[in-house]
Amino acid sequence: MNDPDDIRTRLLARFPVFAQLAPAHLCALLAASPALRVPAGSVLFEAGMPCEGFPLVLDGSVRVSMASAGGREIVLYRVSPGEGCVLSGGCLLGQRDYTARGVAETELTLMRIAPAPFEDLLLRCAPFRRFVFDMFGARLAEVMALVEEVAFRKLDTRLARLLVQRGPVIGATHQDLADELGSVRVFVSRLLRSFEERGWVRLERERVNVLDPKALLEFARG
Repeated sequence: MNDPDDIRTRLLARFPVFAQLAPAHLCALLAASPALRVPAGSVLFEAGMPCEGFPLVLDGSVRVSMASAGGREIVLYRVSPGEGCVLSGGCLLGQRDYTARGVAETELTLMRIAPAPFEDLLLRCAPFRRFVFDMFGARLAEVMALVEEVAFRKLDTRLARLLVQRGPVIGATHQDLADELGSVRVFVSRLLRSFEERGWVRLERERVNVLDPKALLEFARG
């Protein structure tokens, strides 16, 4: 793994809140929370697993999703560099097991703060406490928006909006897009072919090229 000075520099660059810790406290935290490199596709946690710590992403992306008994999946949120996983924080605070799945979308570099140091930081460091609860607030707003999308918007307009947001070139399978929308592949494939017939997108193997984002956006707005 990278040397400690490099990890310290990257941590402070991604998470400036830690610059407010006393040097001795920061050194102790780094010693107790070594950085990990995780290959793309690795499962970080599953529903029903105990939480081993609070992960902070230095590089890469984590996809957090839930699956139904029938195997349908919906993406709740992603954790990007400079962010922590709020589900992990909630599990630690509530002393509960995970209720969702976390997968490395890309190769990851992350630090995992163990439960005891995490609780100590929340108690002793007001800036870290604000950072964590600000993150909870932002994620809650995202999940509420997702609930609104799933409950009240039709799949075709949700797909059009997603294509505009992720375009112009989306490296994803039809199943990936279905998972993102909490739907099934056959419905998404049918809609994508309809969009292609209208000249809005061009479909390739595991890739969607957005050709007319303006038309898609107008369609999404209804």
